[in-house]
Amino acid sequence: MSSEQHAPSAGEYIQHHLQHLQKDFSFNSVKQTDIVDFSLFNFDSLFFSVTLGMLVLFLLWRGARKASSGVPGRAQAFVEMLVELVDGQAKGVIHNEGSRRFVGPVALTVFVWIFAMNFMDMLPVDFLPLIWHSAGPALGFKDYLRVVPSADLSTTLGMSTMVLLLCIYYNIKIKGLGGWGHELISAPFGNHFLLWPFNFLMQMIEFVAKTVSHGMRLFGNMFAGELVFMLIALMGGAWALNATGISLALGHVVAGTIWTLFHILVIVLQAFIFMMLTLIYIGQAHDAH
Repeated sequence: MSSEQHAPSAGEYIQHHLQHLQKDFSFNSVKQTDIVDFSLFNFDSLFFSVTLGMLVLFLLWRGARKASSGVPGRAQAFVEMLVELVDGQAKGVIHNEGSRRFVGPVALTVFVWIFAMNFMDMLPVDFLPLIWHSAGPALGFKDYLRVVPSADLSTTLGMSTMVLLLCIYYNIKIKGLGGWGHELISAPFGNHFLLWPFNFLMQMIEFVAKTVSHGMRLFGNMFAGELVFMLIALMGGAWALNATGISLALGHVVAGTIWTLFHILVIVLQAFIFMMLTLIYIGQAHDAH
């Protein structure tokens, strides 16, 4: 098969790279046709997120086992700085010490886990998909693979939904079921019974808006970054196919370098923002209105 006959167009290239490896619950390969479809899951996002999560937990466990009270090595010093950073943010937002013993480690795990998922965007666009192109069909899988779990809306909304569940848990734990129920119907407009339906509606809108925006913010930034990397890869691909236009080759190198350096800041910042919003939302669950 000649590359001239089968080289994909720019649109086909991007469309292929944006397609998830999807399975139904019988593990058959399927393709999503509706905007929301709970009959399938994105196997690639699930695989990479779980694998990276286990790797993060293993590295933190190893770091804790090797920690010493003497002069710390570089790895231990970095982990201690990271723990102090997250713990300082948790103390500033959540004043209940008992809650902070659990929420602090959760925030640290969220930050490191999301950073690891975001960092997958730093790999060359075609590196893992090219390997999968040979291995996937041979194993009976479709030739689709996306390696950045945080660029998948189902992943980010799943994490923000877990934050919502934690908020509900702490609302009930701190205020009691009756106290939280009273808050749902008395805030923000007041405790008059005529305002109860409006208060409850506003509370529900707030919970939904916070959860959706929490997940959409991370997804939107990482999806946009992934798309820019694909467009930069197309510049190099066009030059390689035509062997003409030195500007395409230079543009590929220059744009790729600049965007990679900038994207390092993006992946760290997005992990930090998600962690901070997690702390803020759980902290709000401790406050009475």
